[in-house]
Amino acid sequence: MTMRPVLAVTPGEPAGIGPEILLRFRQDHPEFRILAVADPDLLGETAQRLGLSMPVRNWQAGETVRPGELACCPVPLNAPARPGHLDPANAPYVLETLKRAHRLLKDGEAAALVTGPVHKGNINDAGIPFSGHTEFLAGLAGVGQVVMRLAAPRLRVAWATPHLPLRAVADALTAEKLERVIRITDDELRSRFGIARPRIQVLGLNPHAGEGGHLGHEDDDLIAPVVQTLNRDGLDLDGPVPADTAFNPPRLERCDAVVAMYHDQGLPVLKHMGFGRSVNITLGLPFIRTSVDHGTALDLAGQGAADAGSLFHAAALAQELATHSGGAGHAAPGA
Repeated sequence: MTMRPVLAVTPGEPAGIGPEILLRFRQDHPEFRILAVADPDLLGETAQRLGLSMPVRNWQAGETVRPGELACCPVPLNAPARPGHLDPANAPYVLETLKRAHRLLKDGEAAALVTGPVHKGNINDAGIPFSGHTEFLAGLAGVGQVVMRLAAPRLRVAWATPHLPLRAVADALTAEKLERVIRITDDELRSRFGIARPRIQVLGLNPHAGEGGHLGHEDDDLIAPVVQTLNRDGLDLDGPVPADTAFNPPRLERCDAVVAMYHDQGLPVLKHMGFGRSVNITLGLPFIRTSVDHGTALDLAGQGAADAGSLFHAAALAQELATHSGGAGHAAPGA
């Protein structure tokens, strides 16, 4: 029988819905091999509050993770967690779960990482500069540039600049960075998703892709030359495409992915099309990382009303990619 890979799962912000959706997912999908990286008491208390009979097993290095159980690589909270109430004292705990999960991947104890939602503001309020999972994991892995990409059932969107204020986007966009983002996107679509020659739409930065220079020069002076260079190298790119036409159904049917120039250019459309079913994946890391498509939802925390659908889709994609790459983590007998 095919061995399912072990997925390291970090629930994220302990005051948010992360612990709850992890437990809901574990209950609804016992076929997965899940190694939670969290405070075991937090998970136990959350299970009790939800009325779930779900023992938490403290996992030790080298032990097998079996389908159906809730194994936990223990990381203690810095302070008690209250649903819906942020505490900067627990910001180091959130980052420690990510560091511990990265170590599990390096040691071969897990084959992929699935991350729950974190609260960037709370981490920064603790005096720790933090712009997001993507940049933090890139730093742990020693990777210079990675690409954030979200995928819904009929749409994949990557973006060329990280989480930035809108006024900083144009200055952050360079030909070198854009070329790197497009190459990483193309390579990952080939190597991890089996698309022989990905068709990629590259969006313009300005309205109407600059309108021939009347609404900005970045489209003609920066984006178009990069697209032309990469097409000569054998990639299949279309661009710069105005963002207000790129997401029309006929265009989407003719492409495998879209590269947006900034976060809010591409993600509103994707989340409208597939919220709760879309998955965040970081391209360019030396390991597989997927994530939910939503935030900490502090207003829902502790009420038992959170939907674990996005976590399921993130775990399913991580499992598929890990299986395709041959990773497993420690085997379960007969798995």
